[in-house]
Amino acid sequence: MAFHHIDMETWPRREHFQYYSEKLRTSYQLNVELDVTALVSNCAEAGYRFYPSMIYVIMRAINDSGEGSEAFRMAMDSSGRLGYYDVCHPSYTIFHEDDKTFSDIWTTYDPDFRTFYRSAVCDMETYRNVKGIKAKPGRPDAYTPVSCVPWVHFSSVAHDTPGPGPMYFPVVTFGKYELEGEKYMLPFSLFVNHAAADGYHSSMLVQRIGKFCSTCREWMK
Repeated sequence: MAFHHIDMETWPRREHFQYYSEKLRTSYQLNVELDVTALVSNCAEAGYRFYPSMIYVIMRAINDSGEGSEAFRMAMDSSGRLGYYDVCHPSYTIFHEDDKTFSDIWTTYDPDFRTFYRSAVCDMETYRNVKGIKAKPGRPDAYTPVSCVPWVHFSSVAHDTPGPGPMYFPVVTFGKYELEGEKYMLPFSLFVNHAAADGYHSSMLVQRIGKFCSTCREWMK
């Protein structure tokens, strides 16, 4: 897991980063509906669970080499230098039916779907009865927060997430998919620190996620 420092002298977004870090500390929310018809269908045919499959899609898009993808893997190192990880891993929620609480666990990302899927399902089963906010220890510094609200097909989600320091990773939330006409549509929300990414970068990420959903038959083989 390599960390690549950003050269602030040559980085095209240097002024944008400084402006949204120092003068106008802004985060923004992008809410869309994703067409997950192919993903729902292929999961049903192949016997895969939708939740870990959708997490794979999100993380593949974030870890992809597509234009601007490094904006969603951005962080500060221990010395306060800005950079980005070559790979981030999903930190996601699991629900406890007995007491209606949730816990965060994480899974090592692998570009091979079957490898990642097996690891994610194994983690979900291993920690399904472990209570508390953080159920699985050892989460790496390079992670992407992912959450699912499977009980509601929402139209919008808003976040207000202050912390002890700035977080440049996006926060991803998706809800219950529903059949609309002949398509299964999934509410999807992306919460972004404007210092890390502009609307263009977020749009490209959403497009990559949509592409991987629609082409799932290829990578689910």
